[in-house]
Amino acid sequence: MAKMTLEELRALRDSKKAEMLKRDINGKDTQVIVGMGTCGIAAGAKVVLDAFLKTLDEHRIGNVSVTQTGCMGLCYVEPTVEVIAPGMPAVIYGKVDAGVARQIVEDHIMNGKLVSDHVFDHPSTDILKDGGK
Repeated sequence: MAKMTLEELRALRDSKKAEMLKRDINGKDTQVIVGMGTCGIAAGAKVVLDAFLKTLDEHRIGNVSVTQTGCMGLCYVEPTVEVIAPGMPAVIYGKVDAGVARQIVEDHIMNGKLVSDHVFDHPSTDILKDGGK
Protein backbone atom coordinates (compact mmCIF):
# COMPACT_ATOMS: atom_id res chain seq x y z
CA MET A 1 0.00 0.00 0.00
CA ALA A 2 1.39 3.39 -0.98
CA LYS A 3 1.93 6.06 1.63
CA MET A 4 -0.25 9.15 1.51
CA THR A 5 1.09 12.66 1.82
CA LEU A 6 -0.21 15.01 4.48
CA GLU A 7 -2.08 16.97 1.79
CA GLU A 8 -3.73 13.78 0.49
CA LEU A 9 -4.78 12.84 4.03
CA ARG A 10 -6.27 16.30 4.61
CA ALA A 11 -8.17 16.14 1.31
CA LEU A 12 -9.51 12.70 2.22
CA ARG A 13 -10.56 13.95 5.66
CA ASP A 14 -12.35 16.96 4.17
CA SER A 15 -14.23 14.86 1.62
CA LYS A 16 -15.34 12.40 4.31
CA LYS A 17 -16.49 15.26 6.56
CA ALA A 18 -18.59 16.64 3.70
CA GLU A 19 -20.14 13.19 3.15
CA MET A 20 -20.97 12.86 6.85
CA LEU A 21 -22.65 16.28 6.91
CA LYS A 22 -25.11 15.06 4.27
CA ARG A 23 -26.26 12.37 6.68
CA ASP A 24 -26.68 14.71 9.67
CA ILE A 25 -30.36 15.59 10.24
CA ASN A 26 -29.66 18.56 12.55
CA GLY A 27 -30.68 21.86 11.00
CA LYS A 28 -32.21 20.25 7.90
CA ASP A 29 -35.90 20.45 7.11
CA THR A 30 -36.15 17.55 4.65
CA GLN A 31 -35.22 13.90 5.13
CA VAL A 32 -34.64 11.20 2.54
CA ILE A 33 -34.52 7.76 4.18
CA VAL A 34 -33.39 4.87 1.99
CA GLY A 35 -34.41 1.32 2.95
CA MET A 36 -31.16 -0.61 3.20
CA GLY A 37 -32.34 -3.96 4.52
CA THR A 38 -30.97 -7.01 2.72
CA CYS A 39 -33.89 -6.98 0.28
CA GLY A 40 -33.30 -3.29 -0.49
CA ILE A 41 -29.58 -3.73 -0.99
CA ALA A 42 -30.19 -6.71 -3.29
CA ALA A 43 -32.65 -4.61 -5.31
CA GLY A 44 -30.17 -1.72 -5.77
CA ALA A 45 -30.66 0.58 -2.77
CA LYS A 46 -26.96 1.57 -2.67
CA VAL A 47 -27.19 2.90 -6.23
CA VAL A 48 -30.33 4.80 -5.22
CA LEU A 49 -28.66 6.32 -2.15
CA ASP A 50 -25.70 7.42 -4.28
CA ALA A 51 -28.07 8.90 -6.90
CA PHE A 52 -29.80 11.02 -4.23
CA LEU A 53 -26.46 12.32 -2.97
CA LYS A 54 -25.25 13.09 -6.50
CA THR A 55 -28.46 14.86 -7.55
CA LEU A 56 -28.59 16.94 -4.37
CA ASP A 57 -24.96 17.95 -4.98
CA GLU A 58 -25.67 18.84 -8.62
CA HIS A 59 -28.53 21.11 -7.55
CA ARG A 60 -26.55 22.44 -4.56
CA ILE A 61 -29.30 21.54 -2.12
CA GLY A 62 -28.01 21.55 1.44
CA ASN A 63 -31.17 21.41 3.57
CA VAL A 64 -31.74 17.67 2.92
CA SER A 65 -30.35 14.79 4.94
CA VAL A 66 -29.90 11.41 3.29
CA THR A 67 -29.91 8.53 5.75
CA GLN A 68 -30.63 4.84 5.70
CA THR A 69 -32.84 2.47 7.64
CA GLY A 70 -33.59 -1.24 7.67
CA CYS A 71 -36.46 -2.93 5.91
CA MET A 72 -39.62 -0.82 5.54
CA GLY A 73 -41.82 -3.89 5.05
CA LEU A 74 -42.48 -3.26 1.37
CA CYS A 75 -40.09 -5.84 -0.02
CA TYR A 76 -42.13 -6.34 -3.18
CA VAL A 77 -41.39 -2.75 -4.32
CA GLU A 78 -37.73 -2.41 -3.27
CA PRO A 79 -35.76 -0.21 -3.33
CA THR A 80 -37.94 1.96 -1.08
CA VAL A 81 -37.38 5.54 0.00
CA GLU A 82 -39.25 7.63 2.57
CA VAL A 83 -39.32 11.38 2.00
CA ILE A 84 -40.32 13.79 4.76
CA ALA A 85 -40.50 17.40 3.55
CA PRO A 86 -42.21 20.47 5.02
CA GLY A 87 -45.62 21.24 3.51
CA MET A 88 -45.83 17.78 1.93
CA PRO A 89 -47.22 14.48 3.17
CA ALA A 90 -44.61 11.99 4.31
CA VAL A 91 -44.57 9.24 1.69
CA ILE A 92 -42.79 6.03 0.88
CA TYR A 93 -41.73 5.65 -2.72
CA GLY A 94 -41.15 2.19 -4.18
CA LYS A 95 -39.43 0.74 -7.23
CA VAL A 96 -36.90 3.57 -7.01
CA ASP A 97 -33.88 3.54 -9.30
CA ALA A 98 -31.34 6.27 -10.04
CA GLY A 99 -33.69 8.00 -12.50
CA VAL A 100 -36.59 7.98 -10.06
CA ALA A 101 -34.28 9.30 -7.32
CA ARG A 102 -33.45 12.25 -9.57
CA GLN A 103 -37.16 12.77 -10.27
CA ILE A 104 -37.96 12.72 -6.52
CA VAL A 105 -35.34 15.39 -5.87
CA GLU A 106 -36.46 17.59 -8.75
CA ASP A 107 -40.24 17.12 -8.42
CA HIS A 108 -40.92 16.37 -4.76
CA ILE A 109 -38.10 18.14 -2.93
CA MET A 110 -37.51 21.10 -5.24
CA ASN A 111 -41.04 21.69 -6.59
CA GLY A 112 -43.42 20.21 -4.00
CA LYS A 113 -44.99 17.72 -6.40
CA LEU A 114 -45.41 14.02 -5.58
CA VAL A 115 -44.00 11.45 -7.98
CA SER A 116 -47.39 9.70 -7.96
CA ASP A 117 -46.56 6.61 -9.99
CA HIS A 118 -43.99 5.56 -7.35
CA VAL A 119 -45.95 6.35 -4.14
CA PHE A 120 -46.61 3.04 -2.40
CA ASP A 121 -47.42 3.91 1.20
CA HIS A 122 -48.00 6.61 3.73
CA PRO A 123 -46.27 6.03 7.07
CA SER A 124 -48.62 5.21 9.93
CA THR A 125 -47.93 8.58 11.58
CA ASP A 126 -49.75 10.14 8.63
CA ILE A 127 -52.73 7.83 9.02
CA LEU A 128 -53.16 7.88 12.79
CA LYS A 129 -54.43 11.07 14.39
CA ASP A 130 -54.28 11.89 18.11
CA GLY A 131 -52.16 8.87 18.91
CA GLY A 132 -54.62 6.47 17.26
CA LYS A 133 -57.64 7.52 19.35
